Amino acid sequence: MISVNSVTVTFGGYDLFDNVSFLINPKDRIGLAGKNGAGKSTMLKLLSGQQNPTKGEISKPNDYRIGYLPQDMIHQQGRTVFEETETAFEEIQKLEKRLDVVTHELETRTDYESDAYTNLINELTDINMRLEIIGAANKEEEIEKILKGLGFEASDFNRSTAEFSGGWRMRIELAKILLQKPDILLLDEPTNHLDIESIQWLEEFMQTYSGSVMLISHDRQFLDHVTTRTIEISNQKIYDYKTNYSRYLVLRKERREQQESAAKNQQKVIDQTEALIDRYRAKASKAAFAQSLIKKLDRMEIVEVDESDNATMFFKFPPPAHSGKIVLTVEDAGKKYGDKQIFSGANFILTKGEKIALVGRNGEGKSTMIKMIANQIDYEGLVQNGHSVMMGYFAQDQAERLDKSKTVFQTIDELAVGEIRKQVRTLLGSFLFGGDDIDKKVSVLSGGERGRLALCKLLLEPYNFLVLDEPTNHLDIRSKEILKKAIMDYEGTVIIVSHDRDFLDGLVHKMYEFKSGHVNEHLCDINQFMEKLKMSRLNEMNSSKNPFQKAKVEAPKEKPKVDVAAEEREKEQKQLKSQITKSEKEIERLENEIKIFDTKLADPEQYQTVINDKTAFANYEQMKKQLEAELTNWENLQGKLG
Repeated sequence: MISVNSVTVTFGGYDLFDNVSFLINPKDRIGLAGKNGAGKSTMLKLLSGQQNPTKGEISKPNDYRIGYLPQDMIHQQGRTVFEETETAFEEIQKLEKRLDVVTHELETRTDYESDAYTNLINELTDINMRLEIIGAANKEEEIEKILKGLGFEASDFNRSTAEFSGGWRMRIELAKILLQKPDILLLDEPTNHLDIESIQWLEEFMQTYSGSVMLISHDRQFLDHVTTRTIEISNQKIYDYKTNYSRYLVLRKERREQQESAAKNQQKVIDQTEALIDRYRAKASKAAFAQSLIKKLDRMEIVEVDESDNATMFFKFPPPAHSGKIVLTVEDAGKKYGDKQIFSGANFILTKGEKIALVGRNGEGKSTMIKMIANQIDYEGLVQNGHSVMMGYFAQDQAERLDKSKTVFQTIDELAVGEIRKQVRTLLGSFLFGGDDIDKKVSVLSGGERGRLALCKLLLEPYNFLVLDEPTNHLDIRSKEILKKAIMDYEGTVIIVSHDRDFLDGLVHKMYEFKSGHVNEHLCDINQFMEKLKMSRLNEMNSSKNPFQKAKVEAPKEKPKVDVAAEEREKEQKQLKSQITKSEKEIERLENEIKIFDTKLADPEQYQTVINDKTAFANYEQMKKQLEAELTNWENLQGKLG
């Protein structure tokens, strides 16, 4: 457990936090919310010990282990992916080295009756026991599972980390932290460099993780699927909600409405009281009454309304120029770098007004296809724009391509032509660059500010075809929602690369998946696509667990006329199937009961009542144990059946 007690953090006379306090309990799943610059990353640094508070203290047990993943970090060089990931097992490596030393001594010494020799035997026993407890035997299997879950192929394991981009090396650091199994995971934008499949895997990992989790993310679905508690940082204070992000937004709105209503009613009372005081103050017979009213006002505790931070960008794309019916034609297209074929045989047609997404794991060719469409690189086959197409291209690193020596105003003003040039200040204001902000150099802007400025450039021309490669990078959740609405309202044609499921949800209903060198069409929304991915992964896992399944299916169905052993086996199989069905029903019942209780715990109105009901809470814990036992029973039955 971590305790944050009356913490204040001051930068240059400005309070980032002012006397904030809260507890992090075992198995908490906390999402940090707040606008960019509110102090979310600073809070993780404080909790990890990377930074100290100006006032107050942060206390935790002495043996409490913290895993911290910052947004930016120095990556180690000189090892392969597997070797670098293996450094997570520092204790195991130390014990294994000591084991080699002790074993060698025991083999070479002959003083079998001495205390020193006995001590070595005892140490050998202790080391082996400790290695067994911390899972040294499964070390390589664990490394492989985590690396593959985060998107690495087995062929990547022996490649040098220097061959990988910063995003992939960030995955290695995340893998190391997950393998260490700390008491708390502090993760700053862990999904930034992950593809959709890896994000889905990380969600499932987090849901069953034994320790606590506190994370920052601009991925709304990831927050909703992982967290059960939201701490909002706003205007130097924190607001604690015992629920996920989407429910927190509703509760925050309700809370502010209640405060506004209470403050309004209180102000009416104050106004009426002050009117009475003014009326009776000058009258000697009523002076005592007036004084009592004054004291009443002095004692009144004023209802405070939380300051709201409603600053958010607002824009819509200009009406696009007309284009032909066919906007983009891709025929037998592919790309090869040296001897490596990224993908080949891509075929699709994009028609006027369509909005589609390119999805798939990193490195499969999505951004490569975007560059081919934007005519940024050479390629095989045909990639051709249609009649009267005006393309606006947003590259994945568009924000980094901005000229850092220019000001915000110069960046847009120098590109603006015609009537739009008269509206540059208004346009920048809609992207939250107001007042003196427009004179800031690009070099001092945050990642989110550079992302907004790069998007602003797309509004300078009436493009009828937008090609967007990860346009939501560095944008906060509210800014992403504004961008999503602008694209939904846009009358032109759009092709998007994005790993943000909430952003794609409702925006696109056709996707092209890049996988294993091929491009496959999916006529569905992002949620249906994710279900397909999940089922595909489960099928792969099942087939790998039961390599003889195919042989059983293909086995001859005809059995001997007289085969007592086979008949007994068939009878036993029927009994097992019946037991499995019964077990599945019991699992379903327990899961439903637990889900109902979890819903109550997530509801702030019921939380305190439920938590104080010791009998109900004991039953809840008992149901979880029963569920675990029933799942084990089901696995055993399946093993006997298979």
